[in-house]
Amino acid sequence: MAKQKKAPRPKAETPKGFRDYFGHEVTMRAEMLRKIAGVYHRYGFDALESSAVETVEALGKFLPDVDRPNEGVFAWQEDEGDWLALRYDLTAPLARVYAQHRNDLPTPYRRYAMGPVWRNEKPGPGRFRQFYQCDADTVGSGSVAADAEICAMLADTLEEVGIARGDYLIRVNNRKVLNGIIESVAEGQKRDAFPDGVSPQGSGAFDELKARLIASTDAVMRTLDKFEKVGEAGIIELLGGGRKDASGAFIPGLGLPHYVVHGFLAFLHAKAETNEATLSRLREVVEYSNEGLEGVDELAEIADLLAAQGYGPDRIVIDPSVVRGLGYYTGPVFEAELTFDILDDKGRKRQFGSVAGGGRYDDLVKRFTGQAVPATGVSIGVDRLLAALREKGRIDAREVGPVVVTVMDRERMAEYQAMVAELRQAGIRAEVYLGNPKQFGNQLKYADKRQSPIAVIEGGDEKARGVIQIKDLILGSQIAETATHEEWKDRPSQFEVPRDQMLAKVREILDMHGL
Repeated sequence: MAKQKKAPRPKAETPKGFRDYFGHEVTMRAEMLRKIAGVYHRYGFDALESSAVETVEALGKFLPDVDRPNEGVFAWQEDEGDWLALRYDLTAPLARVYAQHRNDLPTPYRRYAMGPVWRNEKPGPGRFRQFYQCDADTVGSGSVAADAEICAMLADTLEEVGIARGDYLIRVNNRKVLNGIIESVAEGQKRDAFPDGVSPQGSGAFDELKARLIASTDAVMRTLDKFEKVGEAGIIELLGGGRKDASGAFIPGLGLPHYVVHGFLAFLHAKAETNEATLSRLREVVEYSNEGLEGVDELAEIADLLAAQGYGPDRIVIDPSVVRGLGYYTGPVFEAELTFDILDDKGRKRQFGSVAGGGRYDDLVKRFTGQAVPATGVSIGVDRLLAALREKGRIDAREVGPVVVTVMDRERMAEYQAMVAELRQAGIRAEVYLGNPKQFGNQLKYADKRQSPIAVIEGGDEKARGVIQIKDLILGSQIAETATHEEWKDRPSQFEVPRDQMLAKVREILDMHGL
């Protein structure tokens, strides 16, 4: 009988598009989320932890066709035929939760949520299929005061986690203004062509243009959203006849007339030195659209509400160039941008860019209830915000391990455990070495690998004399790197103290290193 082949061992590798997070990374994220939650809670928002799995039906807006129900999400089919998927973001689950429990929830319902989300998309540098989001939303209020509150809370959150005032800017626009520019450009051209109001047979072309522009709203929005990336020349090409990208590939344009393109550029360039001047320019750009003028009025009210609370344009500013591409935004939209420079992989200066965004989405809950439910919210990109804090040195990137109590005699393990218990009860992170204690050098190598600040040593001789040795591993490392032999003798990194002074000496060394 042929010898049965052994099953191949599985590869120990992270799946493509995913990553592992180790101790210090998890700790830093948890600390940042704790601070964010504190701000949200102070504003009166309640925590919500919804299921990581939703029905594909609940996430339907992400699915382009029923033949590919896992497009964009990680989905699978149950035995009874229902499709389930890992949540794509934290907003769609909120819509489902509110629709399901609305009779038991207060109106408005204010909630925040934090956790991982999953997207079945092609991964790339810094782009993963699993990542953390941190959201806050108000459901059930149509007042722009709710939008203004989200902006104020976002500013407070950034400052709470360590982004200094002057290093960020929250930019606010309104989807109604974006819709209004499309309507106003076509209507304005029609009125310019027929100032006396006479509509000869040829006027139908303007009505057709207006209808075509409104039908292509989302495509126009996606194009305008590329303004910072491709510049004015690129926008002109993409709205018009098309352009070649960096690889030489031709990207078809939207084929809009030059006067329509000019209207969009006037909109993008409407930002002025003050909010008042920007709003005035926007009114000119959307003068032929009632929806657009309504959007400008909402922006003016938001600016007034924020100013009354002390949030001026140095922190939150009206900016028409904010064009968020998600289709469900129906009113104000906002984006938090970090304004300081970083160096890219090629050593070039770049602004850090956006770390949070959101807006008003009054139609999302309607998918479940059939009734429009106003809602507004914001989502913070947790990993990007952590990266920004590291860039600015606002979080300690060092891994600080526990104090390690070494083992010199296996028979006295209970005594070593008593030492570590004393440290822990005093609030000091500590552990006993649990590997093979035969080679003492290996214990110190372990402490170094753990980036431990201190090693506690008590051999038989120390036990007989009632003392212990406390080794300052941080100072020892510094001396080894920089000190001369004479300096090394004058700056000892190991101290002998009476056993009952262990805790005081450990605290003294930790305090000296700011730990």
